[in-house]
Amino acid sequence: MRNMKYFCTVKRVKYTLTAAAICLISLICSEIHAATHAAQPDMSGDSVKISLLTCAPGDEVYSLYGHTAIRYTDYNKDIDVAVNYGIFSFSKPFFILRFIFGKTDYEMGIMPFDYFCMEYAEEGRSVYQQELNLTASEKAAIRDAIDTNYLPQNRVYRYNYFYDNCTTRARDILVNNIEGQVSYPGENQVYPSYRELIHSFNENSPWARFGNDILLGVKADKKTSVKERQFLPFFLKDDFDKAFIKDKGGNTRPLVKHTTCIVDCPAGVGKSVFPLRPSMCAWLIFAIVTTITLLEIKQKKKYWGLDASLMVFDGCVGIIIFMMFFSELPATNTNLQILLFNPLPLFFVYKVTKRTIKKQPSRFWPWAAGVLVLFFLCGIFQQYAEGMYVLASSLLLRCVWNSVEQHKYLRPKQ
Repeated sequence: MRNMKYFCTVKRVKYTLTAAAICLISLICSEIHAATHAAQPDMSGDSVKISLLTCAPGDEVYSLYGHTAIRYTDYNKDIDVAVNYGIFSFSKPFFILRFIFGKTDYEMGIMPFDYFCMEYAEEGRSVYQQELNLTASEKAAIRDAIDTNYLPQNRVYRYNYFYDNCTTRARDILVNNIEGQVSYPGENQVYPSYRELIHSFNENSPWARFGNDILLGVKADKKTSVKERQFLPFFLKDDFDKAFIKDKGGNTRPLVKHTTCIVDCPAGVGKSVFPLRPSMCAWLIFAIVTTITLLEIKQKKKYWGLDASLMVFDGCVGIIIFMMFFSELPATNTNLQILLFNPLPLFFVYKVTKRTIKKQPSRFWPWAAGVLVLFFLCGIFQQYAEGMYVLASSLLLRCVWNSVEQHKYLRPKQ
């Protein structure tokens, strides 16, 4: 009898422990299930997220202005990729010439999102994500547009820095597939020119700015609209933050759900490798030209090598600007700096130098002085590169001095 009671007691304890273990396991499973759904709240509904990615500027010339991409995530299908419209290769034949003539082709690429973030983290460049407030049908339309755009015959496009670049491409594929009108605050305002907008990003890279300003013409000084300024990634980011969507029924919703920094790196301050700014170099040239001119006056001697060097320098830079007149880039084909730098001195340098050595007059100098005066007057239509007025003053000084000096050759001998 005692054995029977002992057996029943042991059995009850076993059942109690088993029930407790089942309850504990159920509790742990419930917590795991809840944590999983907290990490991926969209699993019960729309599993797709589409975001605009904005990358901070880098140290290379082509990365000074930042970059834009699209993040496409589908939790149900385990898809998380970055759609990038900024793929190009320096190794392609005649890359520099093609770039100058506006014949540079960029390509759309798709890569795993983690790799995209790793690349920018290694470069020390932050990445900001703006999750867009889209309906399921809008997300499907954007997905289909990306798939179509990624077909081999559609991936490559003719790059245009102001009007069709990796940022405007990302914007257009998003905005053009939204069911409604995307509106930005300040759409009726006038914004700074293209040149002024890029100046806000290359202040710490004066020689990169100088190179841009040498190649850009009058059209770069055109004032921009809110959409035109969105060729720069961070202006697009700011405009998206403030934008809203108005559907056909008149209802509005913000374009962006929320913004986060997914790669957080300290903001670097790029510094120019060369210690002198373009304006300092221009003033140095002016000082040399002025000193030699004063020596000529004092010593009554002609240093013809200075004028020959200046004419060769002027003509060589002029070839580059002249070539830009045939570029497909619309902001470069009307450049008034051609009045300062043009190829013509290369055709006259030998003849002018020969006549100077023989102390014979040349009509080149008064002609060149007139063109330089026109250059100064045209400054009201175009913003010139840094130091251009100083360089023009150096050349004008030589033109005026040579024009005055050669009158001695025309005086009759006593």
